[in-house]
Amino acid sequence: MPLILEIVTPEKRAYNNLGVERVKLPTVEGEIEVLPGHIPLVCMVHPGEVRIDTGSGYSSIAIDKGFAEIYGDKISILTEGAIDVQDIDLEEATKAEQRALEAIRKAQKEDMDPAEIEKLESIVRFSLAQKLLKKNQ
Repeated sequence: MPLILEIVTPEKRAYNNLGVERVKLPTVEGEIEVLPGHIPLVCMVHPGEVRIDTGSGYSSIAIDKGFAEIYGDKISILTEGAIDVQDIDLEEATKAEQRALEAIRKAQKEDMDPAEIEKLESIVRFSLAQKLLKKNQ
């Protein structure tokens, strides 16, 4: 029986497939692989690659931090950002990383809200994940 995989960001449903055979995802505890019949699980996901085996091939989605819920044969990933590795623009990811790093340096000199600094750090992590995945493709 195939798995159902959905990846949702605050802006949109980034991925939805009803016929997935296996999924590898990065969690804060390490990479896990989900097959049909997996035990129920809720975990935090780490920025990185979600590798999807559809039976007819593989695809990869770069994700930011978030949560994953595995229940029955459905995997739901709620993440701050997601992009198909084929759609990653290395130049844009590098620019986003540089802007965020500059904003972090400026924020550290000033007394910026820690939540804003965390948001900027998240942008850097997601940009790095995108760049690494695209280069390894």
